[in-house]
Amino acid sequence: MQAEIITIGDEILIGQIIDTNSAYIAKQLNSIGVDVYQITSIEDEKAHILNAFEEASRRSNIIIVTGGLGPTKDDITKHTFCEYFNDELVLDQKVLNHVEDIFAKYVNTPILEANRSQAWVPSQAIVLENKHGTAPGMWFEKNGVVYISMPGVPYEMKSILTEEALPRLQDRFKTPYIIHKTVLTYGLGESAIADRIEDWENHLPSFIKLAYLPSLGRVRLRLSARGENEQVLKDALHDAIESLKRIIGGIIKGYEDEQTLEERIAEAFKAKGKTLVTAESCTGGRLSAKFAEIPGASAYFKGSVVSYATSAKNDVLRIPNEFIEKYSVVSSEITEAMAVQAKAMFKADYAIATTGNAGPTKGDSDAEIGTVFIAIATPEDTYVNQYQFGNHRERVTQKAVNKAFELIYEAILKN
Repeated sequence: MQAEIITIGDEILIGQIIDTNSAYIAKQLNSIGVDVYQITSIEDEKAHILNAFEEASRRSNIIIVTGGLGPTKDDITKHTFCEYFNDELVLDQKVLNHVEDIFAKYVNTPILEANRSQAWVPSQAIVLENKHGTAPGMWFEKNGVVYISMPGVPYEMKSILTEEALPRLQDRFKTPYIIHKTVLTYGLGESAIADRIEDWENHLPSFIKLAYLPSLGRVRLRLSARGENEQVLKDALHDAIESLKRIIGGIIKGYEDEQTLEERIAEAFKAKGKTLVTAESCTGGRLSAKFAEIPGASAYFKGSVVSYATSAKNDVLRIPNEFIEKYSVVSSEITEAMAVQAKAMFKADYAIATTGNAGPTKGDSDAEIGTVFIAIATPEDTYVNQYQFGNHRERVTQKAVNKAFELIYEAILKN
């Protein structure tokens, strides 16, 4: 079973917004055994849309369209579907009642005819309820191909897809099971991992495929199993991962669909009743932002000092200027001092400190671009590691963030 995703909107093509809808739709389709063959973004232009429909129908059984369903003149998807299916718009009273109800309850401005026009839908369409907006989703069929049209607003699309479209697709088509398990590893590069697990990979069952997904400072290993028996797939994935642990268990830090590393860190700190602070320079607050995103972070995360400039290390962290001049702002000594001072200031059990030269210039330090120091202060001692993360600013910063997570996770597990 094969699907295509078509996103409609000039705002995507000019880079004004990022197409996150396609990623979400593809993941949901894959979860019910539907492969996505192609994703296409096109402009709000009738001929272009019609051509995209025609081409996709020759390749795929399912075509999912998002965007172009608003109440303004540049939203032409409904009218284009009418032309494609030789259809006409008709008033759907249930949708009209829904639109009027939304305005009565939640909108302070008067309802306009343009808003009521959302209730006009192609006569051949099965309406898919949009609980969170005025533009309904639509389901069409032609020559054995299913067409699903949904609004481009992400939260509206997600609701229609999960509550309306996916259940209908599962009733309409018989699909195999596809199960993914993604292993998160930190501390070893893609080629080094591949070398270690080559024999294991060669002996995977034929219905399990392995993909390497490297990013900055970590590598995800995605195992995908496809077949007709769900339990057989689950058991095979479990056995494969257990044997993988025996080879590279030391660098496995969890699984993508369960918890992020930051969530595992939070869980460990809460379980042990310990607290954490950060003192960040080259990471610019990214560590603290990640910790603060997790619900209940205040139970263990006490705060952060983003001492990006040298003066902030003087004024906030109380590191003497003569000490900085002696060792350089990017050094093992200054990073250790940052961690110790932050830990004391917040009366925390643990602290992370980062300094480095992310580039493109050296700034206040003579250290080479890409040089990063990360300090971890624990209840017993403080230690500092030095790294060289390359010469690309974003790469240096993100690798520093990932490495800091890895180090603090190891630290809290040891104590």
